[in-house]
Amino acid sequence: MAKKILMIVGDFVEDYEAMVPMQILQTMGHQVDTVCPDKKPGEWVATAIHDFEGHQTYSEKPGHRFAITADFELVSVSEYDALVLPGGRAPEYLRLNDRVIEIVKQFDAEQKPIAAICHGPQILAAAGVLVGKQCSCYPAVQYEVAAGGGQYIQPAASMDSAHTHGHLVTAPAWPAHPAWMRAFLDVLEG
Repeated sequence: MAKKILMIVGDFVEDYEAMVPMQILQTMGHQVDTVCPDKKPGEWVATAIHDFEGHQTYSEKPGHRFAITADFELVSVSEYDALVLPGGRAPEYLRLNDRVIEIVKQFDAEQKPIAAICHGPQILAAAGVLVGKQCSCYPAVQYEVAAGGGQYIQPAASMDSAHTHGHLVTAPAWPAHPAWMRAFLDVLEG
């Protein structure tokens, strides 16, 4: 049965972590509404492509324009079955938005499936929803997971692992898409 999924993005969201999950979920017949604070349907956010090229941290390159399809100001959690929080640089400032935090808290309180990847768990930590939960993420975010009361789950060295804890499905970076989306679909459709 088709589900309605909310994806919260912002400028410099990681390109693959927004585009690929959206396309996977749409391929499975689900509706994905993309929203961004201060942006309206028909507008877009700039994305960034993060790559692992042997440097001390990931590199960053310009990505694509990613379309906003729904109005952030009109989001009603009751209309959605699940939430997706991509990574990149957007979560570091999205977590400062009171309405983003309110939305995340409501999804969590209602035990609706939440998928977060890479830096997306920064938003979960800021919302206070990681207390007593296990969470995978990009390794640089592990301290925020712990400070937010969560237990950091170290990813596979290949960054292609995912972790499920109840209704929360997390992963370290875009190489984990197959595992992350498979686990999220299991929770979503289960």
